Formats: sequence, C-alpha cells, structure tokens
Amino acid sequence: MEKKNKDKTPAVGETEVRCYTGQGLDFRSTEGEKGEHIIEGHAAVYGQKTNIGNWFYEVIERGAFDNADMTDVPLLVNHDMKTIPVARSRRNNGNSTMQLSLDGKGLAIRAILDTENNEEAKRLYSAIARNDMSGMSFAFRVDNEEWEDLESDMPTRRIKAFSKVFEVSAVTWPAYSDTDIHARTGAGELESAQRALENARAQASLEKEARASVETEKELELYHEKNRILGGI
Repeated sequence: MEKKNKDKTPAVGETEVRCYTGQGLDFRSTEGEKGEHIIEGHAAVYGQKTNIGNWFYEVIERGAFDNADMTDVPLLVNHDMKTIPVARSRRNNGNSTMQLSLDGKGLAIRAILDTENNEEAKRLYSAIARNDMSGMSFAFRVDNEEWEDLESDMPTRRIKAFSKVFEVSAVTWPAYSDTDIHARTGAGELESAQRALENARAQASLEKEARASVETEKELELYHEKNRILGGI
C-alpha cells in the first residue's frame, strides 16, 4: 500500500470517523409497545481489534466513553449533515428521540423513528428491517490513547478515553477495501488515521531521544565525579 503525506501531523483533538459492521453490532429494527418504529444497535464495541486502513489496528478499551461529551448527538444516514436527523439525543433526557447508553458491549443506541412524517426515517427503518443497511458509524475525538509496537508495520492504537462523540450514523457501505472501516469521505478520512499514526511515531521518537539525552548526561556526571575522586579533572 502506498503511503503518502509523511509530513502531515494531526491537530490536537482531530475529529475522526469509524464505521463497523458485523463484530456483534446487532443493528436491528423493531416495534415498541405503542407501535413505534424503533432501531437499536451498537455504534462502537469494546475490545475488538479493527484494521484501520492497513495503517494500524485500533481497540476501544472498556470505559473509553465514560467521560465523553455526548450532550447533543444526532442520528444521521451516511453522515449526511445536510439532511434532517432521523433522531437525536439531547443530554440523553427522556424527551430525546434517541437514547445513548453504555453496556458491557459498548456504546448502544435506541432511536424512535417518525416513519409517518419523516420520509428519510421511513426509508431507513425499511432498509434496516430488510437488512439492506447493517453498519453503524460514529464521529469522535480522542482524549487519551496508548500505542503498541510503533516500530512494526501494523502497530496497535488503544483508545483509553474519548473526549466527544459528535454524531452516530447508519451507513450503507461499512467496509473499506478489505478492512473493517469505512470513512466518511474515503481516502480523506484515512489520511487522518495515517496522521494519527505518524504523530504517535514522532512523539515516541522524541521521547526516545529525550531518554537517551538524560542517560548521556548521567554518564557524563558519573565520569566527572569519578575523575574528581581520582584527582583528575
């Protein structure tokens, strides 16, 4: 795979998008007790190793969403911000048309769709019921992460904490090439993943150089102390 833009590094708190399919997401439609049209599923799953564009593996650690800002999260179709949301969670209160929750699997959603008055919601409910649409995606910003095996071709990024979830989406094309990711704008979003990796490698290199510098200074101090004791310089 050709790797480009090696000089790019991500801005602090860069927004990223991930889309998952299979992996136990269990995206489904159902009817409520009052006849409401409801969709349920998981936008993200803990502990699953996902191939991010053949750049690195990514794992969402349990508890990563615990302190994330999810005060206003719309449910979209294919990340289309120009259309009316099919549901929305505002402070996750009882009046919201979508509820977000954290369970043993990950970030769960439950949305009540207005299939009578919202044509997009009607089409979405039908597509999920027919299994024509089975992927979920979310846009996020990372607050804390750890990298493993940065010197390998496929290091692992462990996301310890998210700072914000911007939106969740039902998506038509949940796979990117042979991986488990689909980006909102194709290669453009993969570039943000690439920059995240390059930034982590650059940071690791700086830390390695800093440790080496400290060790050199300590060696010089020992050398001068030894010579002082022996009557040298």
